[in-house]
Amino acid sequence: MLDRRSFIGTSALGLAAAFAPRMAFAKAATDRRFIFIIQRGAADGLHIVAPVGDPAFAGARGAFAQDFATAPKLDATFALHPALVGVNALYGQKQALFAHAVASPYRDRSHFDGQNVLETGGASAYQLRDGWLNRMLGLLSPGEAKAIAIATAVPMALRGPHEVASYAPSALPQASDDLLQRVSMLYAGDSQLHGLWSEALATRNLTGDLAADNGKTAAATGALAAKLLAPADGARIAMIETGGWDTHANQRGRLAAQLKGLDAMIGALQTGLGPVWADTMVLVATEFGRTVAVNGTGGTDHGTGACAMLLGGAVKGGRVIADWPGLGQGALYENRDLRATMALDGFIAGATAAHFGLPGGRAMAALFPGARGGKAVTGLA
Repeated sequence: MLDRRSFIGTSALGLAAAFAPRMAFAKAATDRRFIFIIQRGAADGLHIVAPVGDPAFAGARGAFAQDFATAPKLDATFALHPALVGVNALYGQKQALFAHAVASPYRDRSHFDGQNVLETGGASAYQLRDGWLNRMLGLLSPGEAKAIAIATAVPMALRGPHEVASYAPSALPQASDDLLQRVSMLYAGDSQLHGLWSEALATRNLTGDLAADNGKTAAATGALAAKLLAPADGARIAMIETGGWDTHANQRGRLAAQLKGLDAMIGALQTGLGPVWADTMVLVATEFGRTVAVNGTGGTDHGTGACAMLLGGAVKGGRVIADWPGLGQGALYENRDLRATMALDGFIAGATAAHFGLPGGRAMAALFPGARGGKAVTGLA
């Protein structure tokens, strides 16, 4: 854990059930791969990377603290939820980094508004009409920015001026090879449809049998993402949506199931990417955290400070970055939430800048124009 003085010098101050994932992909002229996994529903960072070294932790979290009695220690202050077995192995290999007490500029605890701020990179909800991930395409390759969304709708983070196609696995019977060939012949003389059809067939061939899974399991989704990212002419940027993180009740069991799913997805990505994993960075982030206190139904309510992760062979891992504010009652935000001491937009800008060799200031200004002078966190890759 970084001490308060050194941390503030590198960043801006401020910041189960169904695992139902959807994905979005983009192509850029770079050998590096970048994957954004969004945890929709506000994941409880205190129950993922627990500050077991904080004197107030056990009293504040009650029965939740039992999950960390034998959990792997990350350092003297933090321990990792035991469901994240694969992620813990990556941490030991210095391929996993955690940032704690992070938050976007948003503070009003609405899922819809909070996700909009996270995905657009604005200072407030609906301030911007495009997403930071779409804007990043412009930084990477103005002439070759090409995106495909594997979802029923393109996520907000990928919407913007750079064109994004869509692909969604279907539960309908697979089309016969004869039908596909006939359609190809029909479009052969059409200058516009021929190119679009050829691109769709290429994506179909890449996904193979995994498309039949319909993205229902986390591991299959990770494997599908890897299959689209691994080829030399494949995608370079991916977004994976996961749901089920809104744990107002029965959090211990539900969150453990969610984290097992996330762990399986990360493992499938690593396995599927093979040697490309060495040039990959995976960002995991949520719209806001949850309350420090446990509610009457064994869950937590909408909060503020959260936890974010960077995973992959391109990450300078094996550490937790935190200007830890403490869980004592006087230290909480509005007497209920983990106080945010790191700007999530600065963390994301720093990660992408380091990964793609961009100046931190340029990445911050382009991806998060509403940050109002915020700085990119350094030394992440």
